[in-house]
Amino acid sequence: MLASDALSSRGPSLATGWIVALGVTAAMAATLLAMGRVPICTCGTIKAWHGVVFSSENSQHLTDWYTPSHVIHGFIFYGAFWLLAKVTGWPLSFGLRLVLATMLEGAWEIAENTDAVIQRYREATIALDYFGDSVLNSVMDVAAMWVGFLLAARLPVAVTVALAVAMELFVGFMIRDNLTLNVIMLLYPLDAIKAWQGGA
Repeated sequence: MLASDALSSRGPSLATGWIVALGVTAAMAATLLAMGRVPICTCGTIKAWHGVVFSSENSQHLTDWYTPSHVIHGFIFYGAFWLLAKVTGWPLSFGLRLVLATMLEGAWEIAENTDAVIQRYREATIALDYFGDSVLNSVMDVAAMWVGFLLAARLPVAVTVALAVAMELFVGFMIRDNLTLNVIMLLYPLDAIKAWQGGA
């Protein structure tokens, strides 16, 4: 993206944006707790990485195979707000874009942990043992989005796209799932994909 893009002036400063983004994340965490989500894995431990997809501990720890999907969310959000600013001529500040991206990611984390969406995951995808994220995992998903957002702000568009494709291909190869397949299976489940993901 353009280096001068971060200097746009309409909206909060970067420092204010981070403060608001942290507040939005705290509000998301409080909402998830109020919804009955567990603070940390019910196994009683906190792992930096949990790599077993077919496990009740998936999406319960700091990072897992779905963390790259949230980094890509950051790429997408940054690109979308950059494009919006270009098309509309609104000089959205980096701080404002960060806040908006955090709100979108937080809203998704809340929606993803509703009973309806959890049940949808279990019926339409390979996530048979999925019972929702821990609050800690959701907060770390937001942090992963921030990483992607910051990378997209600093890297050339071609490099950002290449990173997204590389992560999708690598994760897809490793676990037969990724952001693209996840979206497809949530919105329009295909038996062929489900059978392949199940090892058929």
